Amino acid sequence: MLGNYRIRTDLALEETERFSEENVEIRGVEVSESYDEEKDVRTTVVKITTENGAHAMGRPQGSYITIEAPNLSLPDEDYHREISKEIARHLAQLIDLDKEQSVLVVGLGNSAITADSLGPHVVENLRMTRHVIREYGLKSMGEEKMHQTSGIIPGVMAQTGMETSEIVQGVVEETKPDVVIAVDALAARSTRRLNRTIQITDTGINPGSGVGNHRNGLTEDNLHVKVIGIGVPTVVDAATIVHDSMAHLLDALDEREQKEFLEEMISPHLHSMFVTPKDVDETVKYLSFTISEGLNMAFLGEEARV
Repeated sequence: MLGNYRIRTDLALEETERFSEENVEIRGVEVSESYDEEKDVRTTVVKITTENGAHAMGRPQGSYITIEAPNLSLPDEDYHREISKEIARHLAQLIDLDKEQSVLVVGLGNSAITADSLGPHVVENLRMTRHVIREYGLKSMGEEKMHQTSGIIPGVMAQTGMETSEIVQGVVEETKPDVVIAVDALAARSTRRLNRTIQITDTGINPGSGVGNHRNGLTEDNLHVKVIGIGVPTVVDAATIVHDSMAHLLDALDEREQKEFLEEMISPHLHSMFVTPKDVDETVKYLSFTISEGLNMAFLGEEARV
């Protein structure tokens, strides 16, 4: 309906939904879904297996795990702990935790902007072990085997004058981790997924892509180590809200008339505006703790093996 304009989303799941709405089947894209009725958690795994699938989806080949949890934005500690366990379980599927790993967690985003502060808050909540293990050994931790965790909050270019990828590449080269986990705020197509959805992918992450601010990606090709991306959509394109609000009023018009009407109503400046829920400050605190606990479980506890 919006002509050549493509509503932005970082969620692979929402791309597959767009094709479903258009009754288009994509070769090289596999989608599987499961639902836990007791926890009210829906998990969708999108696997892009071919170049054709990657081209159609506009994303690199790999696995995209989406956890949809309607109560994720509520301050329910028991519910959040269940989601943390889910995060740890999926990380255990993507990373060989039977082998000791050195893990670098990168908190992407601007801590001064609430909707973009998820990554920095996750790193602030993590339990770091690399420095203790290197200094005193595993016995100081009372463990025979433990993964080394370290973290960095690289900031954004406006704060540092450097590309995030330049900073992370330097840290990776110096500390030589086995795995990099990049955590970032994302953009969604649907308002109902804001602060209620977590995406985990083994393809890395592109900082700022959700808001059209394309930076060099943190990927295995760039960093030469395995990169896992974890993100939560905290913003939605303003044009999406206008489109969705008016779409049901346009059923009487044919496709051409709908397109003309929406192009006239949705002014260009809306395409550079993004909206976030009013309680995003509290919600980001809950979400960052939930993700950091999932990481702590995966790398410091046995619950990751559930």
